[in-house]
Amino acid sequence: MTTPEERLAAMGLEVPEVSAPVAAYVPAVRSGDHVYTSGQLPFRAGELLGVGKVGGAVTPEEAYACAQQCVLNALAAIRTQVPLEQVRRVVKVVAFVASTTEFTGQPAVANGASELLGEVFGDAGRHARSAVGVPVLPLDAPVEVEMVVEVG
Repeated sequence: MTTPEERLAAMGLEVPEVSAPVAAYVPAVRSGDHVYTSGQLPFRAGELLGVGKVGGAVTPEEAYACAQQCVLNALAAIRTQVPLEQVRRVVKVVAFVASTTEFTGQPAVANGASELLGEVFGDAGRHARSAVGVPVLPLDAPVEVEMVVEVG
């Protein structure tokens, strides 16, 4: 059986080092059998993958990639609490999409997160989800993702 990180490597992806918080919070907290992540922005190598609104300066395809990077960063946050092999189930994903008022494709953007989690965790990656359009996110990021996972 392969590990989540081995499955990511097979896709050409890796879990980065946890991103430093941009305010007064911690990246993840464990409470009982669950780990809750803080909202993760699409940082890669210390830089946001994009800035601006989806439907404006950011295309839906770019936002989908941002959602994937947010998940990788959320996995890094989870890994500060438990090894990823201990994730039994992805319980909930919330994707915030900074978008123009005309853009209504937030669920398709959030699929960047959901589909990656399905690839990494199989059936255990199927989760409840919200995809929410918002006017602005921290640092003008186009996407922010938070997760809750069950661990054991």
